[in-house]
Amino acid sequence: MATHPTPDTQVLAGRPFPLGAHPEAGGVRFAVASSVAERVELCLIDDDLNERRIELTERTFGVWHGLVPGVTPGQKYGFRIHGPYEPKTGLRCNPHKLLVDPYARRISGTLTDLDAALGYADDPEGVEPSTVDSLGSVPLSVVTSPGGPDTGVKPEIPFEETVIYEVHVKGFTQQHPGVPEPLRGTYLGLAHPAAIEHLVRLGVTSVELLPVQTFCDEPSLVRAGRHNYWGYSPLGFFAPHAGYASEPGREVEEFRTMVAALHAANIEVIVDVVYNHTCEGGPDGPTLSFRGYEAPAYYLHDEDGHMADITGCGNTLESSSPTVVRMVTDSLRYWATDLGVDGFRFDLASTLGRPNGGKFDRDSTLLTAIASDPILSRCKLIAEPWDATGEGYKVGDFGAQWAEWNGIYRDTVRDFWRGAAGGVDDLAYRLTGSSDLYDHTLRRPWQSINFINAHDGFTLRDLVSYDGKHNEANGEDNRDGTNDNRSWNHGVEGETDDPAIRALRQQQARNLFATLMLSTGTPMFVAGDERWRTQGGNNNAYCLDDPTSWVDWTETDEAESMLAFARRVVHLRANSPALRQPEFFDGRTTPTGRPDLIWLRPDGRELEEADWEDDDRHTLGMWIDGSNSQSRTREGELLADHSWLLLMHAGADPIDVVLPGVEFGETFEPTLDTTAADGGPASTEPLSAGSSLTLPSRSLLLLKAPRELNAS
Repeated sequence: MATHPTPDTQVLAGRPFPLGAHPEAGGVRFAVASSVAERVELCLIDDDLNERRIELTERTFGVWHGLVPGVTPGQKYGFRIHGPYEPKTGLRCNPHKLLVDPYARRISGTLTDLDAALGYADDPEGVEPSTVDSLGSVPLSVVTSPGGPDTGVKPEIPFEETVIYEVHVKGFTQQHPGVPEPLRGTYLGLAHPAAIEHLVRLGVTSVELLPVQTFCDEPSLVRAGRHNYWGYSPLGFFAPHAGYASEPGREVEEFRTMVAALHAANIEVIVDVVYNHTCEGGPDGPTLSFRGYEAPAYYLHDEDGHMADITGCGNTLESSSPTVVRMVTDSLRYWATDLGVDGFRFDLASTLGRPNGGKFDRDSTLLTAIASDPILSRCKLIAEPWDATGEGYKVGDFGAQWAEWNGIYRDTVRDFWRGAAGGVDDLAYRLTGSSDLYDHTLRRPWQSINFINAHDGFTLRDLVSYDGKHNEANGEDNRDGTNDNRSWNHGVEGETDDPAIRALRQQQARNLFATLMLSTGTPMFVAGDERWRTQGGNNNAYCLDDPTSWVDWTETDEAESMLAFARRVVHLRANSPALRQPEFFDGRTTPTGRPDLIWLRPDGRELEEADWEDDDRHTLGMWIDGSNSQSRTREGELLADHSWLLLMHAGADPIDVVLPGVEFGETFEPTLDTTAADGGPASTEPLSAGSSLTLPSRSLLLLKAPRELNAS
């Protein structure tokens, strides 16, 4: 490779905004921000890694810019920043390091030589910069053309009707027999009719994709010769990850095609975005992009110039920095408009509300900029309301427009079904949308994203099969991953041939899944849980790009029965407005003359104060009056529904239950029974009011009252 300075190249001034590389006027306008740079060189790279350097001399608002004639889409490029290298102040400019454009729409290649990418000579905090040129060892930016395949009409599914399915683009189709091999594990694989058919038949309304913005292996994995499979290690916040393209270089077009195919099936696309840290890691990590432009403008530093870390990933983006606020909102708008995305799940979102690393502020600059943006405010905004510190655990504390992953819901429901002491008072809040967390902050119950499992943690099958984590394959001596699993192996650790244990595990999985779908709020579950997927007890498979992490499409009896059950419950929810209400229950009187919600004991009577304080109570009845469900049609008309009686029993022994009296209706029809493999009750013969039945141990039964009995 060779370097060719071109001082005679005619560079027009261009404009500073928008940032990035944009074809216009017979060339490409480049613009990159650095208020500390003394010189900025645009480096055009050919396929043989020959480099042509062009100095950008125009600087406006701290943005270096210029329009270079003759450059066309497909051109690979990077920047070299000449400026202060002063680690004691956080500044680490080093022109020997070729930098990825923070606004690049495409990124080609990956980090191949960690040592060449290090910005320091020997000591990360020392004064000597590295003089090793990183060209040939680091990713490159690529100029792209605007536009591409139409992404279709956004479905705009009302939040109260939403069912979220958390998906890894590669893992979902890597083993799918109905997807052609060249498309497996790609954007086009997820867009294939065989993949979409599964989603449609399952009944989910929204796919939530694990990170699809360009990511790069973090230093610890590079040194260990391992790879980041999940993708929570971002390098470029605008560029779709190239590893998921079936044809290299067409990741933007293929991503848009995938979005269009999902939209055509009336399925939304939510992307998991990681605006809390980058793949550059701590000060001992590589200089690939942000660090080399103006590190304090991107990363959180303390008063002594040292990088601060509240993410557990080596660095933290500084949410109060105008550079970060602009980059994040620009990125989000690009994904929402040009790429057609319907919503975002924000990883470690508490960091976005902790300016200067301080206390959480729901009205912080970045969170406010996102929620008040005219485009982003129309998207689904979902926060993961915690970070790596105790101060960052903020479930229920985000602002009015934010939905949240409800980790308290997860823990409470897991505890109930494994029989942990604690009674049913907290469970009652979780079943009804967690009003204790959200009703006081101008929010709706659907802003509680209810989940039992997520990518991070046990699968549903492993949750009922393991007492402890088994992460040895990660190469960290089983030290990684949480120890707070609230799981139960039901007598044997891991796989077993004991038919009784296997049957009980599946029944418990049905209990958990049914509880999720019948709770008020927005349910989310993980791709593969409906097919009885196992990770062998690994609860942190972030670096395992192998069958451990991929969805298993093998048609076993257990997988097919779990799938049938999941379909039944998801569709039951969709067709039952009272089970997905957009308002909190408040004791209001309905047209039947009864309150909208009543809690019942096994003897058919309402729970009293002492019952709520009973830590050994493992049975709960929940009556929902459907005559005034508060759910509405798209035109705004209220929807009436059946009334529902949900009976949940987590005890180890059967229990006799008395059905409510005739004031609740004359009959109750069994509709869902978790003791059955597919959830279908053995008999749907209506049961008389006031009659008794026996709930088997660890079971859930849902009954409905005929709609015509709801008239006052």
